[in-house]
Amino acid sequence: MTESWFSDDEAYLFGEGNFLYCYRRFGAHFRKVEGVSGVQFAVWAPNARSVSVIGSFNGWDPQVHPMRSDREGIWELFIPETPDPGGGGTPCASLAAGQEYKYSIQLPLVDIRIDKADPYGFYAEVPPETASRIWPLDSYPWGDGAWVADRAKRQALDQPMNIYEVHLGSWRRTVEGNRVLGYRELAHQLVAYVKEMGYTHIELLPITEHPFDGSWGYQSTGYFAPTSRFGTPDDFKYFVDHCHQNEIGVILDWVPAHFPKDAHGLAYFDGAALYEYEDPRRGDHPDWGTKIFDYGRNEVRNFLIASALFWVEECHIDGLRVDAVASMLYLNYSREGDEWIPNQYGGHENLDAIEFLRMTNETLHERAPGVLTIAEESSIWPMVSRPTYTGGLGFDYKWNMGWMHDTLNFFEMDPLFRRYNHHLVTYSLSYAFSENFILPLSHDEVVHLKGSMLEKMPGDVWQKFAHLRLLYGLMNAHPGKKLLFMGGEFGQWREWTEIASLDWHLLEVDEHRRLQRFVRDSNRLYSWESALHQTDASWGGFQWIDYQDVDHSVASFARRDAAGDSCIVVICNFTPIPRNGYRVGLPGPGSYEQILNSDWEIYGGSGIDNPFPLEAEEIGWQSASWSVLMELPPLAVLYWRWRGPSPAGKE
Repeated sequence: MTESWFSDDEAYLFGEGNFLYCYRRFGAHFRKVEGVSGVQFAVWAPNARSVSVIGSFNGWDPQVHPMRSDREGIWELFIPETPDPGGGGTPCASLAAGQEYKYSIQLPLVDIRIDKADPYGFYAEVPPETASRIWPLDSYPWGDGAWVADRAKRQALDQPMNIYEVHLGSWRRTVEGNRVLGYRELAHQLVAYVKEMGYTHIELLPITEHPFDGSWGYQSTGYFAPTSRFGTPDDFKYFVDHCHQNEIGVILDWVPAHFPKDAHGLAYFDGAALYEYEDPRRGDHPDWGTKIFDYGRNEVRNFLIASALFWVEECHIDGLRVDAVASMLYLNYSREGDEWIPNQYGGHENLDAIEFLRMTNETLHERAPGVLTIAEESSIWPMVSRPTYTGGLGFDYKWNMGWMHDTLNFFEMDPLFRRYNHHLVTYSLSYAFSENFILPLSHDEVVHLKGSMLEKMPGDVWQKFAHLRLLYGLMNAHPGKKLLFMGGEFGQWREWTEIASLDWHLLEVDEHRRLQRFVRDSNRLYSWESALHQTDASWGGFQWIDYQDVDHSVASFARRDAAGDSCIVVICNFTPIPRNGYRVGLPGPGSYEQILNSDWEIYGGSGIDNPFPLEAEEIGWQSASWSVLMELPPLAVLYWRWRGPSPAGKE
């Protein structure tokens, strides 16, 4: 009989929720015991009467490899590859990387066994098969040391962040057979495309293992396993490594808000509510038919924090975007009347979840400096992206859902009515610096009959493309980091579906190809021009020029860098009517050079232009002491770079 795989300290820390790297003990690990090679298995199942390791190596027979529990709730077993005179278990020469296994668990009150995948498994069978697979943690030779060492600087608040949101299974598929691409194929094709398009980061819809394609990964069963749909864990690490070696960051959607009820998963794992709240008024999610984690249970909190650390430390992920944070914060989320239970103070806040989120953010920021945490949080909860020591939740960024809803509502309406709704594109500045925001035009906006980004836009085909260029140009100039879901950059007509490739053939059509070029050029300008990204979190980087011209549906503002040496003036015409000789206020004297015009013919526009630099006139206009006359194209955004004396008044 071998000694316990867990030390006393490790077992104690797990019980109090502080064994941060518990995945290095739980799960299946290749190791040697007294010179004998084999695999060590460990699982947490405190309510089980017995647990066995089963797999094809023992005929899936629970009698062959029973586990023992020397510590309360923790079951473990070392299976040697060769006979062990010390009695370390039945030998099994077929245990190797990729070998399938499960845990057979005898329920506490009845003589029934259930077979479960490993909660800490690092690899799984390709769905619809559900077994876990043995895989070594340290078999991949990383080559991204320079990126990781420089990550904190690259991902600082004053750096550009322009995110391309991707569902790996449908970004691109083979023409013949509609086959999904593997991680290594995607590494070369996707990274080359993202780099060419001027994005700084890729955000992956959840690649944590999940049984149902239609959940897009948001109903995970494997919190430590990259999905096997696209290859092995080492193949996924190759993908991340290749991104980093091409200076592209990788953000992963992570879902600690809920998990599915699939029989092989976490639900009623050992015959009782283990990972979930027992009372359905807390433990069942009414919107998604899923289970909610019991954030107040130390071992469950430990499981989730360890998962976050796993993706960062073992897979070199640069950031976690935490899904559905609002559903975690409120006990009465999507519930009415007696469908929910108040906390001990009578309130609707989930105090356990709040503490869990703060602990997760504190742990990640302490253990992995420079790694980002991002909240998809849609309520008015304050200080989401403020440090925990000031009372915040500790995230680095929050998705700006208010900006997204207001802006899309404005763009979807007929331009005739925009004069009465001008506030929809200006109101976001009243709270733009209350959080560190990311402006999301995500997958959620192009599904469930909402229409694609292009289809949302009003007017004829020309106007639809002009609207989309205007929208993307406005987003890249507005304070906040950026996110666009795949397909939006070239104007896909149909809604996104997870079962088919994007419509890349559309790039054979001029309008789509020109839109893509505009997105590429505006993305590059966003990263190159410090004024457009360096001061995203304070009024020091933004100045309204005019937000009140509702009659013409025109808005103008200036962006500055931290020193005030670089200034970009942005003017938007939200109507299909050209404005000839339109006077625009300017933040200071000097010359202004047009660096982007979404109406240029190379982008599919009408070609109305201001071809030469404009000299500011000392004529007070709008909110400024200086101004200039210019031509405003229809449905267009213009960027002007200041070239003269400092608009900040510097000598």
